[in-house]
Amino acid sequence: MFNFFKKKDAATLEDRLEDCLKKNDHAGLAKTCYEIGKDAMEAGDQGKAMLWLSRADTIYSAQDDVYEAVGEKIVDDCSDRIGQLEEAPLLSNQIVEQIEEKTQDMDDAQVRVWSLLTMARLSPLGTRLSALPGCGVLGALDRCVDLVVKSFQEAITQEEFDFIKAVCGDLYDLSDSEAFYAGGEVPTAGAPFQVFDLNGMTTLLGLEGFLDGQLRCLTGDPMQDDGGLIPCGLLPDHWQRTVGGDIREVPQVKAELERIWSDYEFVRSGPTWGAVAQRIEGYKALDILSA
Repeated sequence: MFNFFKKKDAATLEDRLEDCLKKNDHAGLAKTCYEIGKDAMEAGDQGKAMLWLSRADTIYSAQDDVYEAVGEKIVDDCSDRIGQLEEAPLLSNQIVEQIEEKTQDMDDAQVRVWSLLTMARLSPLGTRLSALPGCGVLGALDRCVDLVVKSFQEAITQEEFDFIKAVCGDLYDLSDSEAFYAGGEVPTAGAPFQVFDLNGMTTLLGLEGFLDGQLRCLTGDPMQDDGGLIPCGLLPDHWQRTVGGDIREVPQVKAELERIWSDYEFVRSGPTWGAVAQRIEGYKALDILSA
């Protein structure tokens, strides 16, 4: 997994990660992720560094006792390193800038539909991950997609509104839970997908923010969509963890980039809701880990 280490060191770090997980030693888990990320950064592997330092940040930020056990020295250095990496020429940084530039010439409804199309592609993966302990909310993404489409065209019921609201709360809770940062994985055609692979691009919070924003629009308290969910289907953490190197060369990443820009042109063309629904149904049948 950690191909920038010598074989002996790699095994030691892998063993330490697994040992921390078995012992529910979350402070140790955060420290180990930090060490892996720091070593990767010093070795010049910026993608790998961002992956593991961001994981460390998520773990120690989730619980006060873990934060205190990790200590300010590591926390401060980890934050500083992440800040530096946010300026690096990583795909995850550059795609966000490109999307932000495109959204400047779009109205909020267009940006929301663009985001919705990404959510539709993530929903099959959510269904698979929902079988993991504590991750059941991810199985609700499919219905949420349908309800958002409906809400653009007609009033949804109070029950449907409350369903989306509950999903928002559960997604937020999951993002800070042990079921996420110390959770399980599901098999794929390639390497297993870890629920923690959704840490990249803060996917859970992106989903929660999109759904919450839609509810606010429905209640007359509009919140502009920032497009943060749009690139989440790239799943950078998964590909960085399992393939490494420049993930732009990963076929699935290339395919998702093509879908992102195809969606942009599609939304800008002023499609009918029937065309949007048809595109969504196609995405719901898509396996973005193999397509």
